[in-house]
Amino acid sequence: MPARLQGVIKAGNAAEIPLDKLQADADQPREEFDEAALDRLAESLKTRGQLQPIRVRWDEGRGAYVIIAGERRWRAAVKAGLKTMTCIIHDREIPPAELLTMQVVENMLREDLRPIEQAKAFRALMDLNGWPLRQLARELAIDHSGVVRALALLDLPEDVQAHVEHGHLPAATAYELSKMDDPVEQAELASRVVAEGLSRAEAAEVVRRAPGRKAKGRGANKGRKITSRTMRVSTGVKVTMECRKGLNDALVRATLVVALAALDTETGSGEQAAA
Repeated sequence: MPARLQGVIKAGNAAEIPLDKLQADADQPREEFDEAALDRLAESLKTRGQLQPIRVRWDEGRGAYVIIAGERRWRAAVKAGLKTMTCIIHDREIPPAELLTMQVVENMLREDLRPIEQAKAFRALMDLNGWPLRQLARELAIDHSGVVRALALLDLPEDVQAHVEHGHLPAATAYELSKMDDPVEQAELASRVVAEGLSRAEAAEVVRRAPGRKAKGRGANKGRKITSRTMRVSTGVKVTMECRKGLNDALVRATLVVALAALDTETGSGEQAAA
C-alpha cells in the first residue's frame, strides 16, 4: 500500500450538495448574523473556495438537507453565488436535545453566539435534558460560574437584554446589574452605564451601594445591620433613609414623624414671613 494511503480511511458521508437543497435550521441557537462579516466571508469563498465542509441531515418532510453546523458559511456561499457546498451528511436520526448540544458546542467553539443567544441555548438544553446547572457545565465542559453568569442575563428586563444584544452593554457588566432586585433600578443603571461609559468595576460599586442588592450566599444577611431603607409611595416619590447605627421599623416611623414636624415648622415660618 502506498505511504499516502496507509492508515487513511475515506469518509463515505461527504458530498457536494446544491445550495438549493440546503436549508437553515429554524431551531438552532444562533439568531443574528453580522452582514459585514458575511460579506467578508463571501469574498473569501469566491477567492479561496470552501475550506471546511458544513454538516447537514436529511429532512424527509422538507425534502431538503437541514444544516446542523455551518449556517454562516452557507449564507456567505449564497452571497458569493456558489452552486454547491461540500457537506458531511449525518444519516442517523438525531434527537432534539443532542442536536441542540451539537449546535451550542459548535457555536461556542467559534465564539459565534451572542451572550443572550448563548444564555437561551443553555436554558433550552437544561429544559430538554432535565439537567441541573452543574450538569450542563459538565456536559459542555465549561466553567460552572460561566453558566451562572450567562443564565443571570435572562432575569434582566427586556430593555437591558436589548442593550446586551446590540453590544452597548458588556455581558460581564450586565451580570453585575443582575445582583439588584428591582428591575426598574436595573434598567436605570443599564442606561447610565451606556450613557456614561461606566466600567464593570464602576457598575459593580454602584450595585454594591444600592439598597436593593440581592443577598449572595447562605446566611449573607445574618447579623448584618440594615443601614439603608428605600420606600416608594403612591405619589411616585422615592424616600431613602440611612443610618450607620442601623434602622428598624420603630426608628423609621419616629424619623418620619420628626421629619413631618420639621416640615410643618418650616412651612409655618415661611407663611409668617410672607405675611
